[in-house]
Amino acid sequence: MSNQVPEDGTLLPLMEEFYTIQGEGYHTGKAAYFIRLGGCDVGCHWCDVKESWDADLHPLTPADEIIENAKKHPSKTVVITGGEPLLYNLDYLTKGLQAAGIKTFMETSGAYPLSGHWDWICLSPKKFKAPLPDVLAAAGELKVIVFNKSDFAWAEDHARLVGKDCKLYLQPEWSKAAEMLPLIIPYVMENPRWEISLQTHKYLNIP
Repeated sequence: MSNQVPEDGTLLPLMEEFYTIQGEGYHTGKAAYFIRLGGCDVGCHWCDVKESWDADLHPLTPADEIIENAKKHPSKTVVITGGEPLLYNLDYLTKGLQAAGIKTFMETSGAYPLSGHWDWICLSPKKFKAPLPDVLAAAGELKVIVFNKSDFAWAEDHARLVGKDCKLYLQPEWSKAAEMLPLIIPYVMENPRWEISLQTHKYLNIP
């Protein structure tokens, strides 16, 4: 994490922000404004935004400016992602967004303490850094990336840790989709509390 980020969350290392269609998980197909924060030390080798890892590469941006940009778009839904957004105090940003009538969704590995005010939390845990209990308890969906066969058992381990109403998704890692989907499809048919998530934005060729 950049040492320059104030603890009150009024300035955040903004990598990019853009208006698009949510491509995966529970809210697939919905228009949303994405706010991608820089900084991550989880280090997934298959990460498709490795340029987000170094927070110091991304300018510290006033949270008020981010809120104003979000307000310009027809959809009143924001997705805060990273990097790892919970590296930072997100109370100020999310309070301001919600005060403007904007729903706040987050995508996180859950490896850092929960901050912010949320309408929805997508927890996508990573093997390199375990999710914390407060994030597990708050998650609306658990989205497990399936990279190899052992990930099914790992997914079940985490399904036992989230709340009983948490939605459960298995998502093939993009480069292994042709190999993993033939395993995921019968698994979901045999274990129907799980659902399949696909990165539809990549099929649609949108951000």
